[in-house]
Amino acid sequence: MGFKLFVLSIFILFIVPTLIAAECTCDEEDEERDRSKALRYKIAALVSILVASAIGVCLPLLGKVIPALSPEKDIFFIIKAFAAGVILSTGFIHVLPDAFENLTSPCLNEHPWGDFPFTGFVAMCTAMGTLMVDTYATAYFQNHYSKRAPAQVESQTTPDVENEEHTHVHAHASHSHAHGHISFDQSSELLRHRVISQVLELGIIVHSVIIGISLGASESPKTIRPLVAALTFHQFFEGMGLGSCITQANFKSLSITIMGLFFALTTPVGIGIGLGISNVYDENSPTALIFEGIFNAASAGILIYMALVDLLAADFMNPRMQKNAQSLLGEAEWLSFLAQVTE
Repeated sequence: MGFKLFVLSIFILFIVPTLIAAECTCDEEDEERDRSKALRYKIAALVSILVASAIGVCLPLLGKVIPALSPEKDIFFIIKAFAAGVILSTGFIHVLPDAFENLTSPCLNEHPWGDFPFTGFVAMCTAMGTLMVDTYATAYFQNHYSKRAPAQVESQTTPDVENEEHTHVHAHASHSHAHGHISFDQSSELLRHRVISQVLELGIIVHSVIIGISLGASESPKTIRPLVAALTFHQFFEGMGLGSCITQANFKSLSITIMGLFFALTTPVGIGIGLGISNVYDENSPTALIFEGIFNAASAGILIYMALVDLLAADFMNPRMQKNAQSLLGEAEWLSFLAQVTE
């Protein structure tokens, strides 16, 4: 018994630290490297991601041509909700864990990177910053529009010249006031969709550039091969989510084209940058780890906030969805009552 305990103690004291140290090295990983084969995969990834991104972001914009894809239809709501779920899972499951891995790497100095959870802090700050941008941009437009609305209402109101026309004028003024209020609400909603679409595209672009550079700089076919399908899937549904927001924002044709091109070209451009720096890029260098970790954490904070607050919550809490939910609950209660009666 004493000998077994001695052997176990030796194993714990000497062997286990050696195994842990072996896992926490900053040397380049011993991967299968094949530049020509990796280049073919990169070109395939560039083309497939470009096509998938373009189709994904343009599909919701076809609502004017295809009535089934208009924002008033249920299929549009389902597509947008699914795309928002993909964006949320990208932030929580893909981007945020990568940021934790980068900023807690043994290749970084213990101080300060091991003393404070910078990943969560950066993600929290960007989420709060997104909330502030969302709030202040909407408040600024509302204040700006509310100052213009009274003047418009007064210009639309007929002067009270004669006493017998007082009632008619009062009714007309009330109608004008209500018209201005409706226009104000519609404009506020339109601005909110515009802010959402622009901030959402910012978060997606930051993440897309980083993942594109990482893929382009890699020389391991085993690493690139699964990323091609995964990134194509992600970019397609992220494009659908962004395209849905752009559709509801009702931008001009030029703005829609620019935003769509920015989204579709971001990851391919990142892959091109990675190809250009593949000879000098070291993913385990402190500079690369800090850069990728901070920007991944910032992107995760933006994506998580936008998916939860501005996409899922806004859609599921709107009056139309609430009315449908009440109808479903009423049907469920009626079916339950019928089941009890027939028993």
